[in-house]
Amino acid sequence: MAVVGADTHQTLSGISSGSADGLEAALGLREADLKFSGLDARTFALVKIASLIALDAPPASYAWQIANALEDGVTPEDIVGVLRAVAPQVGGPKTIAAAAEIMVSMGLPFEGEG
Repeated sequence: MAVVGADTHQTLSGISSGSADGLEAALGLREADLKFSGLDARTFALVKIASLIALDAPPASYAWQIANALEDGVTPEDIVGVLRAVAPQVGGPKTIAAAAEIMVSMGLPFEGEG
């Protein structure tokens, strides 16, 4: 097993548990990426969602990015638009999986759930 310093371990634990300090550090990186991209915050968020769909990203990635996108003015309808736009390139299975993760991230029930 790799030797991991206490600070590194604490940072990873904080980010993975969603602590404010850990996420604040990660958000700082996000702001730098946004500035470097030359895109406005809304477009940047939509591009990030499209990349998550294409990569078949893990659920935690969707939860964080969907929250950021909604905060940046993206609407749920915009997110559906991204799904529709990338579906021909990524295929049905990735689109279906992404739609499910997006629903969970937005706190929406699945069909038939109470």
